[in-house]
Amino acid sequence: MDVKSRNYLLMNRQALENDIKTSYIMDHMIADEVLTLQEEERVKQQNTQKERAAMLINIILTKDNNSYRSFYNALLHEGYRDLAALLQDGIPAVSSGNRKSSMDGMTSYVKTILCEGGVPQRPVVFVTRPKLVDAIKKKLYCLGSDPGWVTVYGMAGCGKTVLTAEALRDPQLLEDYFPGGVHWISVGKQDKAGLLIKLQNLCSRLEHESTLSQRPPLNIEEAKDRLRLLMLRKYPRSLLVLDDIWDSWVLKAFDNQCQVLITSRDRSVTDAVAGIKYEVHVESGLAHEKGLEILSLFVNMKISELPEQANCLVRECKGSPLVISLIGALLRDFPSRWEYYLRQLQNKQFKRIRKSSSYDYEALDEAMSISVEQLDDNYKDYYKDLSVLPKDVKVPTKVLCILWDMETEEVEDILQEFVNKSLLFCDRNGKSFHYYLHDLQLDFLTEKNRNQLQDSTVRENFQEFLSLNGHLLGRQPFPDIIQLGLCQPETSEVYQQAKLHAQRETGTFYLEWINKKSLKNLYRLVVRPHRDAVYHACFSKDRQRIASCGADKTLQVFKAESGERLLEINAHDDEILCCAFSADGEFVATCSSDKKVKVWNSRTGQCRCVYEEHSEQVNCCQFNNKSGQYLLATCSSDTFIKIWDLNKKYCRNTMIGHENSVNHCRFSPDDEYVASCSTDGTVKLWEARSGNELKSIEIKDFFKNADEQSDDVEVLVKCCSWSRNGNMLLVVAKNKLLLFDISTCGLLTQVIVSHHSTIQYCDFCPGDELVAVALSHCSVELWNIKSLSKVAYCRGHMSWVHCVTFSPDGSLFLTSSDDQTIRIWETKKVCKSSDAVLKSELDVVFHNGEVMILAIYNQKNLQLINGNTDNVIMQTAAQESPISCCCLSEDLKFAAFGQENGTIKVLQLSDGKVLKSWEAYRTSVQHCRFTPDCQTLISSAHDSVIQVWNWQLSECVFLRGHKEAIKDFRLLEDSKLLSWSFDGTVKVWNVTTGNPEKDFACHGGAVLSCAVSPDGSKFSSASADKTAKIWSFESSSALHELKGHEACVRCCTFSPNNKLLATGDDKGEIRIWDVLTGALLHSCSPVTVDEGEPTHGGWVTDLSFSPDNKMLVSSGGYLKWWNVTTGESLQTFYTNGTNLKSIHVSPNFKVYVTVDNLGILYVLQKF
Repeated sequence: MDVKSRNYLLMNRQALENDIKTSYIMDHMIADEVLTLQEEERVKQQNTQKERAAMLINIILTKDNNSYRSFYNALLHEGYRDLAALLQDGIPAVSSGNRKSSMDGMTSYVKTILCEGGVPQRPVVFVTRPKLVDAIKKKLYCLGSDPGWVTVYGMAGCGKTVLTAEALRDPQLLEDYFPGGVHWISVGKQDKAGLLIKLQNLCSRLEHESTLSQRPPLNIEEAKDRLRLLMLRKYPRSLLVLDDIWDSWVLKAFDNQCQVLITSRDRSVTDAVAGIKYEVHVESGLAHEKGLEILSLFVNMKISELPEQANCLVRECKGSPLVISLIGALLRDFPSRWEYYLRQLQNKQFKRIRKSSSYDYEALDEAMSISVEQLDDNYKDYYKDLSVLPKDVKVPTKVLCILWDMETEEVEDILQEFVNKSLLFCDRNGKSFHYYLHDLQLDFLTEKNRNQLQDSTVRENFQEFLSLNGHLLGRQPFPDIIQLGLCQPETSEVYQQAKLHAQRETGTFYLEWINKKSLKNLYRLVVRPHRDAVYHACFSKDRQRIASCGADKTLQVFKAESGERLLEINAHDDEILCCAFSADGEFVATCSSDKKVKVWNSRTGQCRCVYEEHSEQVNCCQFNNKSGQYLLATCSSDTFIKIWDLNKKYCRNTMIGHENSVNHCRFSPDDEYVASCSTDGTVKLWEARSGNELKSIEIKDFFKNADEQSDDVEVLVKCCSWSRNGNMLLVVAKNKLLLFDISTCGLLTQVIVSHHSTIQYCDFCPGDELVAVALSHCSVELWNIKSLSKVAYCRGHMSWVHCVTFSPDGSLFLTSSDDQTIRIWETKKVCKSSDAVLKSELDVVFHNGEVMILAIYNQKNLQLINGNTDNVIMQTAAQESPISCCCLSEDLKFAAFGQENGTIKVLQLSDGKVLKSWEAYRTSVQHCRFTPDCQTLISSAHDSVIQVWNWQLSECVFLRGHKEAIKDFRLLEDSKLLSWSFDGTVKVWNVTTGNPEKDFACHGGAVLSCAVSPDGSKFSSASADKTAKIWSFESSSALHELKGHEACVRCCTFSPNNKLLATGDDKGEIRIWDVLTGALLHSCSPVTVDEGEPTHGGWVTDLSFSPDNKMLVSSGGYLKWWNVTTGESLQTFYTNGTNLKSIHVSPNFKVYVTVDNLGILYVLQKF
């Protein structure tokens, strides 16, 4: 060591010994390889703090100049700036002979440059993040020799300082680009006086070898000039690093045509200075493995030796390097506190996570709140409002426009301020912005404002709105947020604010759902964790987590309360068919079409074991019910059930006995037995320990007719569920629930749940009275198995429901579906509901400003509903056969309906009395309509004959001529009727005589729709052959054949001015044609969008023009309104369900009526 350096150490020894704590200083010196572990141990063996400091100084005195520099830099880093100042003038000069390489490839010359420049040394615990380090170096290369700025920005604690320092440890970078050295200054939040002190110290450091001693600069301008001269003359081609910049005005003091790198939480901080600018964004999240590596280094253990709490701690730290390092440093000092710190993080007790001396913040909450406190006062309240944002959902600007009652541009300006300061994150989706908070920021913000949140109705309403609609925000086309808000209950603040926005926005098309009061949201949360169908989902035993799997081959684990994703694993090579938690929640098992069974750690996502003994797809897996022993039952299409012990590599038992695919298996509550269900029509009971078959129940016996043999009946037994006491077994097959006594295998009871759909899944509520069944027609039903009565009907899913599962306490149940969503329902809330379920076949009359709707209610009743008030004016008694179609007379005196048994009835609307009944068909009636005089009813069924029934005279005329079933018909003027059929023909009839007057051979495929022009001269036909045609009633040949659709053309309609024809197909495409020339004018929607979803949610089923010919409304998966001139979408109304068969539009184009596949009625009025 130089004599000068040695003297400075000896001269200031007493001050050093009195003040320093050696532990963290030695960590830095060990990292710099100037102190050995043996020397550290010698220091630690001393009894007092002062003796330890004295021993450390004695050791340093025996070493070289690098030890002095390392000691000086450690003092700076640990906050002993006054002591470091005492040693500053003793820092040894760098000699050119000091360039020999050290062990890690960095020359001692470069080490000295960094040390003299004040560049922080590596933290005691350091893990590499090479991509980000390389990104910083690339931006520095881009500066070249030109003056400019590189901004490294990111949220608090993301590692900006450490990464920047690491980038500067590249010898090549320093020697080629910054041979003048690196000058690092930690700035932080400063006032002008503080900044002047920083500048004075920097100038003093840069002048310390000068022979002429200068007085310190007296003001910032003088300091700026002196710094400029020093950088240009004494340190050309050097890099100035400004760490932790908060305010843009600070940078003006360093704006002197040199090369500057800054770290900041504020991306926009360089807006106030001139020059070339580059940015590097430091993302906030560390990978799970990196987090574990940090903890392992802090506590000096191998990753494999870390306690189980380590995984949970890393997950609760949300990938933040700052938080993980804070926790790691604390655990090094208190190695028994793993559970304690985990609990504080989980309970959001950030204040209790106190600092170690290596970190800059008194507690974790201070580290996260300091950025918020620096916001202008008028911004702070807006930032607090962001606590309404849900986790794992990116929220568009419009949501906050409604919350704050502001224009889009105003909101984007506020949010950009937060984004710039790394308090919020933003994704751009086309023209719109989507915002989200880091999980840790959201946890902190929610906890910080908990008391205010509980008192805020507005925030509660918005949180509920986002929890139930967040899954829609990823849909295509993107939903209009104001329109979604208008669908909320009128008492909701979301609705009130959306209404104000809708009233203010001129030129935008909005709809009021005027009968929405009758609809209740029965689910508490909707999540969309998968990108394809969700086949299975289940609760953990503590009800805190949900695991799900599906066609996208992933396993997801998320919080049951919030939907926050905890784990995502690309688990299999093919669709995952089932997943199951172990009894203690430690593991999740998955089974797949790839024939494999896998078991995962439910906290870390690590694969525990893989079983590959099944030879076909594995359909179901379930753990035993008791903690302590991990047994897993699986069943497969290879006809076998297997039981695995997780502590063994191979199968423990294989159960052989089924003759076809085994679809489902379940342990009994006491784990003594396993029940299995098979496509062979049987349910078998097995002894779990031995694998022996105990009993077999022939389920197909309960489906055969008297004259059938069992072998002639095919029954696929879908699933089973045990009662809580294990005495009963519930079995599902086709449309029946069957309850068996386990001891006798006798049938206790059976219920036919539905005549129109099959049961996909069932589950016993832990109370043993309620049973939930998932149905193929998108709904879930709850049944009381004792009274054999349906308790509730749950609507919400838009496609097949694959799974329904109760929580362990029965208070909640979840459902998963082909529509990619999982819905969580409250059992009590569902059981108290009594929503009406309507069929999609309805008739509407718009009369004197009123909307009168005739609808089929719960299959067998007819209701007359006032659409303006949602009041039921009349309801018939339940009919003996389900009602299949209905119609109203124009004078609203009569109604008629057809039934599935072929009967047609006419009733009087005033009292619901049936006036006439006619057994018209042997098959279900498909359509019925009154003639204008209301005396005649025209009908069709699943056959080729149309019946014209004068119900008052009891006379009937039969229209025979079509060779296949009638698709539909339409009344023309002068007692004429237009009909079209699956035989490809269209006919014109005289309904008085029953004779066909004209016959058009229109298409090679079925005619699916016809429309008549308003002037009555033409009609159009749309067909399954993917074409539409325009015809004149006066000619047997088509005027125009309209080609270009890529799927069945399902509907068509003329514009009121007779000039345009719109057609819609089964791929969701709508085309607008010129009637005169047959030319295509517009395609109203592209055929596909992201992820290959149809833009119209499937078929386009109905179309209607506005009276001024400028707008078009269409139905399909949802409702859409279009600009006819441009073909652009004006509005999309997402119904709760899908598959809208038709839309009824008022003459003034202001009221729209439809029913979705969930049986929900929509009466919409233009805003």
